[in-house]
Amino acid sequence: MFTNVIELPTVVNVREDDVTDSRDSGTERISEAEHAVMEALWQRSPLTAAEVCDNVCDARGWSMPTVKTLLSRLVAKGAVATEPDGRRFLYSPLLARKAYVGGESKRLVERLFGGRAGPLFAHLAESEALSDDDIAQIERLLKELKQ
Repeated sequence: MFTNVIELPTVVNVREDDVTDSRDSGTERISEAEHAVMEALWQRSPLTAAEVCDNVCDARGWSMPTVKTLLSRLVAKGAVATEPDGRRFLYSPLLARKAYVGGESKRLVERLFGGRAGPLFAHLAESEALSDDDIAQIERLLKELKQ
């Protein structure tokens, strides 16, 4: 028999300078489903659970209880803060998107390519995953790094 457990959110007031900007934030890994919720919060925040659901439920086939569960998990992981707003909560990201993307990118390169970016680019080039625009952007970045 399964029992549903819903944790009550921790109340945290968030200021812009409270958002984590470090790759070593200590935040637990975020699942793919939690990432979808984070993307909604990174686009605009604070949001209510209903507003998050408006952004992700139809595309993912989720219901409001699913979104509330994911928000509770993100609060427990320290990635999202809550603030009471009457009878509802407002949710805001504590983890900056740039820090999240940086950490995930680094983990990917370390896990699959031994921490080296060169083999990653070689793989992308060999699998024809790089567009002409991608190649031009990489060339610009390399030129900037050499200066």
